[in-house]
Amino acid sequence: MTGALNTPSRVDCCSQHRISADHRLQVARRELALEAAINRLDRFDLIILDDFSYVSKDQAETSVLFELISARYERRSMLITANQPFGDWGKVFPDPAMTLAAVDRLVHHSTIFEMNVESYRRRSAIERKQNGRGRPANHATPKNVRVPPLRDDQPAA
Repeated sequence: MTGALNTPSRVDCCSQHRISADHRLQVARRELALEAAINRLDRFDLIILDDFSYVSKDQAETSVLFELISARYERRSMLITANQPFGDWGKVFPDPAMTLAAVDRLVHHSTIFEMNVESYRRRSAIERKQNGRGRPANHATPKNVRVPPLRDDQPAA
């Protein structure tokens, strides 16, 4: 991958609502290997956490994320996408002090892009609905897949 300054870079991207680096770090923490797992992530010049504030996190999750943020602070880059402003991250992190400390580290030396635009997914769904097209045909739904009706002697699934 080529970085913003046309220098070769190694990037790791994980979406927070999928099995991710967050999950791997939690496993490492349980196995008392968190520091080694975070050190292995140092090979990446940039770690991208996508949909960061999409799901509320418990104390264990926020603890490992805070460790990752702290370890990379002023040493390596992180790019975070979130659908909540920093002021609402208290709903994501259960500990207010940890929330403040994480946000403090993230915004120091940062460039923040606040994008107050309509969701392209929402806009596309509305356009499809208005045009009567619905979901694309590659998604199986009862409307585009013929499902035989149940017989009277057949149990419902």
